[in-house]
Amino acid sequence: MAQLKYSRGHTLYLVRLAVLAVILFLLEFTGIGYIKTPGIELTIMQVPVIIGAIILGPGAGAILGGLFGLTSFWQAVSGKSAFGLMLFNMNPIGAILTTIPTRILMGLLCGLFFRFLKGRLKSQNLQYILSSLSGALLNTVFFMSMLMLFYYQSELFLGIAENLGSKNALLFVFAFVGVQGAIEAVVCAVLGTAIARAISKSVRLES
Repeated sequence: MAQLKYSRGHTLYLVRLAVLAVILFLLEFTGIGYIKTPGIELTIMQVPVIIGAIILGPGAGAILGGLFGLTSFWQAVSGKSAFGLMLFNMNPIGAILTTIPTRILMGLLCGLFFRFLKGRLKSQNLQYILSSLSGALLNTVFFMSMLMLFYYQSELFLGIAENLGSKNALLFVFAFVGVQGAIEAVVCAVLGTAIARAISKSVRLES
């Protein structure tokens, strides 16, 4: 009986993981996951990663984060993301490390953070909100860190900063990524919390 329950639970885990993976690819394929504006490029690809990290655990978060990273890298090399393509042309290795490992780590840490909060916070709403926010903020922090590491002194950032009337490329990076990250954090907090809570209730009903 215990083996049968484990087998059923493992199957459900894989099914849910597969569904979230398909959603990630659909978001990339349809363009909904990567929103292009004249000034910045926003993404909601973190949302399925955050949901998986909360509902299925850190391992699932890492897997989904890796898939998110692969779609982000594809956006760069395919030219779908003009900014990503510029980064790839300047430093391909830097582009790989900026897009893939950072998202794996984001998904993993988001799942671990949710587990940490579950044992310390009584409010389930706060657990979901803070975990969803952590996913968005970690994604921004890791992305910004890689930009600083590989591209801070690049002609791209120096040129854009100068065109905006600033000689400080660091301020440009913080302004560029900061505005993007703030918007994404709000979106992830709302969508991640609402969807993760709904799925969590469904999972408990099935148990």
